[in-house]
Amino acid sequence: MTSMPSIQDLVVPGQRSVLLDTETTGLDPATGDRIIEVAAIELIRDLPTARHFHCLIDPERDVPEEATRVHGYARSHLVGQKRFAEIVDDMLAFFGDAPLIAHNATFDFGFLNAELARLALPALHPSRMIDTLALAKTRFPGMPNSLNALCNRFSIDLSERTTHNALLDCRLLAGVYVELTGGRQRGLVLAAATQAEQFYTYTRPEHRTPRTFAVSEAQLAAHAAFVGRLKDAVWLAE
Repeated sequence: MTSMPSIQDLVVPGQRSVLLDTETTGLDPATGDRIIEVAAIELIRDLPTARHFHCLIDPERDVPEEATRVHGYARSHLVGQKRFAEIVDDMLAFFGDAPLIAHNATFDFGFLNAELARLALPALHPSRMIDTLALAKTRFPGMPNSLNALCNRFSIDLSERTTHNALLDCRLLAGVYVELTGGRQRGLVLAAATQAEQFYTYTRPEHRTPRTFAVSEAQLAAHAAFVGRLKDAVWLAE
């Protein structure tokens, strides 16, 4: 029995991107704030697959109360989690060389690059950055463009977003990104990869098998009558 190809087998170079989000102890890595959570999901042709990366991180410092009110994580939640140095290889492997999408991406890039610098690792190049906040401001100038505002604008369910959980925010942002880029208009077929996983595969017109449909005499007559009422109908052109 031939096994179903994995989503990676179907990827053409240039189709893959990664959408990411971070949660932190504060707003400025230059003053010692650290990452406490990283989440990322894979996109193929700007639509999400089942592959994702997610981990909590011990920031090796306190978590201010005002930060806890935003994302829900206190120091006690993070003690015993891996440190950034222990997850960085897996994170970078998941990123690969794909473009990196984030909402207010300069914030996430700033924190990730500060953590990479601590380990003497190369920074993420700004040319890889796709900022959905910048996209939203271009499309909706002068309007609120927070993730909550965009989800409300696009009728994306926010009922689970009681705090800024990074993985949930990634999934919400994936829906927003689809709307911002017109992704719902792209052809896709939902296919089962294994019993435990489903993923999106993408079909091109030349790979589609034409389907035939039986048409009754009554349907043909109704169509002819409809076309007959049209002025200069293309169906009647020789």
